[in-house]
Amino acid sequence: MFKQLPAAQSGAGAAADQGLSLPAEEEILAGKQGRLAPPLLSSVLWPPLSIVFSAAGSSRALRCPVLMDLWRVPTSRETGWYLALIAPNVKGPSYPWLDPSRLYCHWQGLQDCIADLLQPFCEDPIDLVAGIDAMGFILGAAIANTLQKGFLAIRKAGHLCVETCTQPYTDYTARQKLLEMRMDTIQPGLRVLLVDQWIETGGTMRAAIQLVEQQGGVIAGIAAICIEDSDGGKWIQEHYKCSQCVPQHLMPQFNRHQLESFQAFGATPGQA
Repeated sequence: MFKQLPAAQSGAGAAADQGLSLPAEEEILAGKQGRLAPPLLSSVLWPPLSIVFSAAGSSRALRCPVLMDLWRVPTSRETGWYLALIAPNVKGPSYPWLDPSRLYCHWQGLQDCIADLLQPFCEDPIDLVAGIDAMGFILGAAIANTLQKGFLAIRKAGHLCVETCTQPYTDYTARQKLLEMRMDTIQPGLRVLLVDQWIETGGTMRAAIQLVEQQGGVIAGIAAICIEDSDGGKWIQEHYKCSQCVPQHLMPQFNRHQLESFQAFGATPGQA
């Protein structure tokens, strides 16, 4: 059912096929490991992942049945290798500090990112995935597709033409905004996995949490590529089960938004 990809097609090799590049250190790491690939479906390598290997090497099937027998992730791969695909800001202070969405362009990076985010919830029931406007739509929809669950878009106010509930919040730029959610989806007791691309101050995520809980939903977990060590980020991690992709030893770089891997883009930390 599975075939072994040669090392050249995994990690850095796959990135090169898509016109992407990895820093030399990550390229070496990726090149050392062949990956188990899923079968070709209409010549498209894009199935949901299935079995997450524990640190001890034993496998545990995710509770969602569709995740069975599809794709295995080797224990030997380095968690978060795909973080080196994140691009620096080269357009100045009016833009975000970095661009995590670049890793979505690499199919193996996106697959491994989803695998790492779902691993803590592998034995937890999840009824619905909700993503936060706007980049949480991409990652959240990919996770919902992996789990074969529905996807709920939690939007900035003014975009939904149905009855909604709203929640004010302060975003990471310190601006006051309004978040809204449709009222015909969440029933009391529904277990919702909340997804956003990044949690900096935590204001947006806390507003999303309030919207879900006001409708009687239960927060099954919170997933983001990075949850910063801000007061808001710490509060969320203290009160809810969370998952992120950033290893602890890299958190200082992510808190500063200055990654050493930016040097591979011709930018040194602090210049991006």
